[in-house]
Amino acid sequence: MVAQAISVIAQLSLPAETLSLLLITAGLGLSILEAFAPGAHFVVLGVSLLATGLAGLFLGTASPLVLSGLVVLFGAAALLGYRELDIYGTTGSEKTSDSNSLTGTHGRVTERVTPTQGQVKLDAGGFDPYYSARSVDDELTAGTEVVVVDPGGGNVLTVEPLVGGVDEIDRALAAERAKNNMTSSDDNDSNSDGNNNSDLDSNLDSNPTHDNIRSDEQQDSESKSEPEPEAKAKSGFDSDSEPESGREREREREPDVS
Repeated sequence: MVAQAISVIAQLSLPAETLSLLLITAGLGLSILEAFAPGAHFVVLGVSLLATGLAGLFLGTASPLVLSGLVVLFGAAALLGYRELDIYGTTGSEKTSDSNSLTGTHGRVTERVTPTQGQVKLDAGGFDPYYSARSVDDELTAGTEVVVVDPGGGNVLTVEPLVGGVDEIDRALAAERAKNNMTSSDDNDSNSDGNNNSDLDSNLDSNPTHDNIRSDEQQDSESKSEPEPEAKAKSGFDSDSEPESGREREREREPDVS
């Protein structure tokens, strides 16, 4: 059974030149795919297969085992060069491989963007920087600078204009400004009330006529409350004369004894 399997594999094995051509074709295909999916690292494997295929053509009768070793060798070299060259400028940055890394990316509208459809070109979008996009509320004309507010899974981006757009930070700053304005207006009102009261007091102090009028009114009320001297004297005279008239009447009523 083993001998039969080996014989079948030997019959199905491809010539060295054909295998090298297949490796070259696969390497070119993967390198092209990297342009449509930036950051997928297809270019590393593509360069490895392409270099192995070219080496197989130059070596002539290279066995598949030798070609496999070359794939590993060229792959390691391609990965090292990929990281050293920093093709996408990601060294020292916290860039992730998922769609969330697109949040906050700036770009420009290439096709009119509406709340349902449109297209934008991102500044750091790799080999294929064009993305389908939609706006938050208003329509955006071509050439408008935008910023990504929601990556939408990398399929349809949600963008808003870079100039005049309102995000969460802007809303928080606006609320803080409104609060400060309200506080300052309350302080101004309290200061104005205090100034008015002080002005009124100063006017009263500086106006002697008001004090004179008030003192005259007090004197009039006091004079009305005190009884007149003549009335007091008259009442006293009447009280003294009443008992004397009573005694005279009693004397007249007594009989004359003599």
